Amino acid sequence: MAPKVKKKIVVPIDGSENGIKSLDYLRLMFGADHHMGVTLLYILPTLPPILTDEKKKDKAIAQKLKVVEEKNVKMAEDILLKAKNSLLDKGFKENQVKTVYRKKQIGIARDICSWADGKRVDAVMISTRGRTRLQEYLIGEVSRRVMEYCPESPTWMLEPVVKKKGVLIGLDSSKGALRAVDHAGFMLSGTDCPITLFHTKGKLKSFVPAEILKEAPELEALWKEVEGDQASPFIEKAKEMLLTAGIEDSRISVKILDGSGSAANDLKKAAKRYDCGTIVLGRRGLTGVKELIMGSVSRKILENFSGMAVWIV
Repeated sequence: MAPKVKKKIVVPIDGSENGIKSLDYLRLMFGADHHMGVTLLYILPTLPPILTDEKKKDKAIAQKLKVVEEKNVKMAEDILLKAKNSLLDKGFKENQVKTVYRKKQIGIARDICSWADGKRVDAVMISTRGRTRLQEYLIGEVSRRVMEYCPESPTWMLEPVVKKKGVLIGLDSSKGALRAVDHAGFMLSGTDCPITLFHTKGKLKSFVPAEILKEAPELEALWKEVEGDQASPFIEKAKEMLLTAGIEDSRISVKILDGSGSAANDLKKAAKRYDCGTIVLGRRGLTGVKELIMGSVSRKILENFSGMAVWIV
């Protein structure tokens, strides 16, 4: 009997080899014995409206456009079949992989997010690299917009090749961070991926100019103590959530470090230090300022990351 599908993700496919290669990440993280359904989604390119308007006036143009559209669909079917076969070769069952192509309505990123949110998938996984430099730029732009336009669906951004199974969850004292923990716990239950709960203590100079702090250096020590006390209950809650999700205690570790002043750099260094190929971040923090900070952290990590995946929840 085929396993029951419990987790649903959508993977936009662009036809590039790097896009196909990124599917290896699913095999790495979830193994062959998984309860996951994957929808491979291809957004059909569309001709300029002015040409489609002309087909109403000229039958010859209408016929040529029909041929182009048929070839467009055939190309989509071939691309999706190749991607599906890649997943089947990795141990996915036939009933766990669906293929969907849709005409572009508004824009590739918005169409992906609209479809994903409408289907209430658990995550959108998208590669950040294409075949050529131009494609890498275009796909990178699409991936950034997907993160922006998918308010409901967690977004997984990844390089084509991720080799490490470890997962680093960035924690602050916000509900957004706990939502990230909840997502990671659900998606990684039933896997053998080690998880590190990571908190980096911020510097007080992030809030007050260093020149001012020179007048009261003892405030920095007080800040570290207070900030650590505030974060501790969230870290304990995060571990409890992972355990409740079915993650074994032996797979969970907690790391709390004094920050360098750059949360993005601290996260990337910690991922390397603790042998993690995936970083999980909450999309939003406690306040408008915190949301800006978290957004900045995500953006800085995504601007220069290599050989890893970043989950934005």
